[in-house]
Amino acid sequence: MQPTFLSPEARFGSLFIDVQMTRLFPDGKTFADCTPLMPADEIMARYDASKDQPGFVLADFVREHFALPASFSTDFQADTSRPVSDHINGLWTILTRQADDARNDGSLISLPEPYIVPGGRFGEIYYWDSYFTMLGLAVAGRVDMIEHMINNFAYLIDAIGFIPNGNRTYFLSRSQPPFFAQMVNLLAELKGNSVLTQYLPQLEKEYRFWMEGKDKLQVPGTAEKHVVLLSETQVLHRYWDAGDTPRAEMYRDDVETAEATNRNAPDLYRAIRAACESGWDFSCRWMADGQALQSIHTTDIIPVDLNALLYGLEKTLQKAYQLANNPEKATQMGQWAQDRQAALLQYCWDPKAGFFMDYDFKKGACTPIYSLAGLFPLYFQLADEGQAKAVANQVAKLFLREGGVVSTPYNTGQQWDAPNGWAPLQWITLQGLRHYGHTELADTIKQRWIDLNTRVYQRTGKMLEKYNVEDMSLEAGGGEYPVQDGFGWSNGVLLKLLME
Repeated sequence: MQPTFLSPEARFGSLFIDVQMTRLFPDGKTFADCTPLMPADEIMARYDASKDQPGFVLADFVREHFALPASFSTDFQADTSRPVSDHINGLWTILTRQADDARNDGSLISLPEPYIVPGGRFGEIYYWDSYFTMLGLAVAGRVDMIEHMINNFAYLIDAIGFIPNGNRTYFLSRSQPPFFAQMVNLLAELKGNSVLTQYLPQLEKEYRFWMEGKDKLQVPGTAEKHVVLLSETQVLHRYWDAGDTPRAEMYRDDVETAEATNRNAPDLYRAIRAACESGWDFSCRWMADGQALQSIHTTDIIPVDLNALLYGLEKTLQKAYQLANNPEKATQMGQWAQDRQAALLQYCWDPKAGFFMDYDFKKGACTPIYSLAGLFPLYFQLADEGQAKAVANQVAKLFLREGGVVSTPYNTGQQWDAPNGWAPLQWITLQGLRHYGHTELADTIKQRWIDLNTRVYQRTGKMLEKYNVEDMSLEAGGGEYPVQDGFGWSNGVLLKLLME
């Protein structure tokens, strides 16, 4: 049995706020991940009794009552004379976290089986990261670890009702891009289609989570949780977070963002949190002015990537129902997938842009922001040949750089914009282009990404979370925290590409 799921701000109240607002740690995630050395009520009683006493030092109190989180892979010494593939295969052990002790009073949600963490400040499992890590595990022959990680996600779905952003209590208000179906499909490729029926109960539960609130919608242009009603019969999805307070892991940053604007703070906080559910935290995709975080309005946007992923989930469920000899449900799910495809093409294909764009349902128009999210319809083969050709042309014209493809062609200082490239988006772009026969462009991107990753590894001995694909002399930049090394999904995608 899990202990009560309490976020660190709920568990430690005024102490948590004081630590975060005084910036006791440079990274707000540090204290959120600390493990208390005694029961929380005892720590709070001591804090309340001592905080106003002469000579009280907050840093000393925290050090006496909490253990700092471990950092994964940061101290790992690479031998850069060895091939980068050997380095990655050596890192799997370093990035493995064993099954957790169920007795844990910190923010970590205990998982029953081993798992791979990204590395650096990220010492827990992350939802969408894990699919791209699994691509590398598959070619490394680590099917056992893929199974462990899928079993952990199945456990989270059964215990919580969905897969949270990561296995931390402060992530329990949101999920992340729904890649569970793609993980199950990957394992089915390795072990056979019985895998689809094995995880059918969890696939169904995840689908119910994303569809929750649909039956309450009657007026077109309105939304309930993740679900948006666009017409009397058309439904698409948005990113959404059940919370409307500062994020525990970036508490002071969010408070300062709210203080710098006259916007309603709860609306702003929910928009920030919803962007975190997207995995693209942050990008000008979510900004009303295309620049400033204060203008973020994620919950007004129907993201093309999310809806393509949900189409993939519906098609996976359709196949699983067929295998489970349930033709009625298979037919229904197939129809829902078809309906989603039609709606996605209607609302997110912008013929003037020649690209798949996010759709602002409050404005009733596509957003003007080009992003690699527009490759997800090609990845899931939702587009026609003409659309795919137009998208490929825009990739070559707007996104292609010396080191791969940029997430967006806009330099805003946000980490999911130029000049940065990210491993998962390289993979989605490559596969999307390949599905429609644009192999020359795909091969160019692949080789440039391999060359960049290898060059940085040889120079630094590290695999990084993200890469600067514009300036080969730099690593990466932008975002709320320093560049992290490790790194789960970069390892997975690079190893997959090297082994092709």
